[in-house]
Amino acid sequence: MGVEQVLGHIPALRRYARLLTGDATRADDLVQDTLERACVKWALWQPGSVLRSWLLSLMHNLHMNHLRDWRHDDGHAALEDAPESAHDPTAEAAERMDLRQALAALPPPMREVLLLVTVEEYTYAETADILGVPVGTVMSRLHRARERLRKLMMDNGQVRRPMPLQLVKR
Repeated sequence: MGVEQVLGHIPALRRYARLLTGDATRADDLVQDTLERACVKWALWQPGSVLRSWLLSLMHNLHMNHLRDWRHDDGHAALEDAPESAHDPTAEAAERMDLRQALAALPPPMREVLLLVTVEEYTYAETADILGVPVGTVMSRLHRARERLRKLMMDNGQVRRPMPLQLVKR
């Protein structure tokens, strides 16, 4: 594998992994596992296809495997995702924490679709290809994720603040 081919995709992999896991250390581990898997499975990548999408598909599959393994491992029952301390003690830090917690509260299939479409700016078709699901499933999960996120960001029926994510329709 040409290292130079993959290097440009590492920031996107780190960003997506961080949003999936909610933890910098676990995200770095997921990126490392993804890059290792890419090295081992390099012959499966089809030249001419989008390398970034292939890498994100590998990451998605690894993350789902980790979640499945974690649920069956009783030793991790005591581990909880603790919110990280904000580096900037401004009012925006609280909003970021609310959004991070709301994203973490979404079921993984909804969170993945929401992040791929709104953060990574993939089309519905590209997202469906990365996740290995039909386009209709992507649209349904995205709609449900947006609605649930709105509800999670509300307090007693009143919106606390405007939505910090730009949720665009494709």
